[in-house]
Amino acid sequence: MERSARAFNHNAHKALADGVLQDNLVKLKGNFLARRTRARESLPEFDLLRDEAKAIKDHTLAHLDLYLEAFEQQVAATGGQVHWARDAAEARAIVLEICRSEGARTVTKGKSMIAEEIDLNPYLEAHGIEPVETDLGEYIIQLADEPPSHIIAPAIHKNRQQVAELFADNHAHLDGRLLDDIDDMLADARKVLRERFLKADIGITGANFLVAETGQTVIVTNEGNGDLTQLLPRVHIALASIEKAVPTLEDVTTILRVLARSATGQEMASYTTFSAGGRRAGETDGPEAFHVVIVDNGRSAMLGGEVQDMLRCIRCGCCLNACPVYGKLGGHVYGTTYSGPMGSVLSPSLFGIEEMHHLPNASTLCGRCEDVCPMRIPIPRMLRYWRDQQTERGLAPPAARWGLNLWSAFASRPALYRSLMRIGVGVLGRLGRRHGRFANLPLASGWTRAREMPAPEGQTFQDRWQRGERP
Repeated sequence: MERSARAFNHNAHKALADGVLQDNLVKLKGNFLARRTRARESLPEFDLLRDEAKAIKDHTLAHLDLYLEAFEQQVAATGGQVHWARDAAEARAIVLEICRSEGARTVTKGKSMIAEEIDLNPYLEAHGIEPVETDLGEYIIQLADEPPSHIIAPAIHKNRQQVAELFADNHAHLDGRLLDDIDDMLADARKVLRERFLKADIGITGANFLVAETGQTVIVTNEGNGDLTQLLPRVHIALASIEKAVPTLEDVTTILRVLARSATGQEMASYTTFSAGGRRAGETDGPEAFHVVIVDNGRSAMLGGEVQDMLRCIRCGCCLNACPVYGKLGGHVYGTTYSGPMGSVLSPSLFGIEEMHHLPNASTLCGRCEDVCPMRIPIPRMLRYWRDQQTERGLAPPAARWGLNLWSAFASRPALYRSLMRIGVGVLGRLGRRHGRFANLPLASGWTRAREMPAPEGQTFQDRWQRGERP
C-alpha cells in the first residue's frame, strides 16, 4: 500500500464513492458499538476495571525490561525458546530460519497484526513456504490479496456476494458455483481449512498477552482456529510485540474483562487459550517445539515519550468502531497495517512522521475514541502532538499552513476576531435560512462534497458567552 497524503486523499474519494463499501461500513456502527454499549451497561464495575487495566499496563511499561526478562526465563523453564527481533527484517529472518530448520513447506497462521506489520506472508512465499490464514476474515482477504480493513474484523468491507465470488474462484471443488447461504459458506471454508490444518508443518499465531509470571502466551479468538493452528503442527511459533507483556495471570483476567466487551460486546471471547512450552512426557497432543518471537520494531523508542500511552493498546478495535472518519472510509484508505484513530497515532510512531504525516489529520478530534477506549488511551492528545510535529517539521500542506497563520492572525486580536465571526455567521445564517444547510459552500468543498454543512443559527458562541448565556 502506498503511504502518502496524495494516496490517502485519492483513496478517500474512492471509498466515499463506493456504494457497496458504504453499505458494509454501516453494519460496523450498527453492530459493534451497540453490543459494546449493552456489555458495558451489564457490568456496573466496567469503568473501575478500565482504571485497573490502565494501571496494570502503565506499571508494566515502567518496568518492561524486568517483565520481558522474567517471561523469557519462564518460557525456557517450560522447554520453549524466546527470540528477540529489533525490527521487521530480523523477525522475518528468525521465523524463516525456524521454518527451514524444520523443513517446513506449509504453515497455518492464526490472526496476527504483528505478522501483518512485518509483511511475513509475502516474505515466506518468496522463500518457498506457503502461509495459510485460518481466521475466516483473514482467509477471505488472503484470497482477495488484500490487507485487513479492521483489527478484529479484517473483512468487514466485504459483503456476502463478494465472499461467495471469492470462494467460487478459489475453491476448485465448487467448479465456479456461487454459494448463497452463509452457513454453506462457513461449511465450505471449514472443509478447505481443515485439510490445511492437518497438513501444516508449523503453526504461527499472534499473542494478546505474554505472562511474565508463567511464561505463557495468550490468544483470544471466536473461531477456535488459533487452537488448531498451535496444537496440530509439530512446531508452534508465537509472534508478539514487546508491549504485550503483563506481570501475572490475575492481570490478564482483569484486562480480559474489558477486552471482549470492547471488541465484540461479549462477556468473554469464545476461546481464550494459554500456551506454555512444547509437548511434555505423557501428553498426547500439542506441538513438539514452542518458539516466541518478540518484536520491537520501533516500540522501545516510544517509551518515556509523548506517545508512550499508545503502548497500552490491546487491539480491541473499539476506537475504529466509534470513529466517524473510519466509519466513512474503512481501513484500506490509511495505507498502513493499523488504521483508524489508534493507527493514526501508532503508525507515525513506528514508521516516522515524515512518511505518515497525513494520518494525524484523519480525525475530527471529536474524542469518541478516548471515551470508548477500555485502556483510557488519550488518542486526541497524541494526534495533536503529531500535528504539532507535522507543522514544526514543515510537513503540513501549504494551504493548511497559510490557513492556520491567517486564523492565528485574527485569533490573536480578539476584538477583530469577534467582529469578523459576527459578520460571517450573520451572512451564512441569512444565506442558509431557506434550507437550513449548504450543499455547496466556497472554501468548504472538502466538507460539502460528502455531506451538507448546517447553516448557523442565532448569535456566535462568543456573543452568547459574553452575555452570560451558558450551554
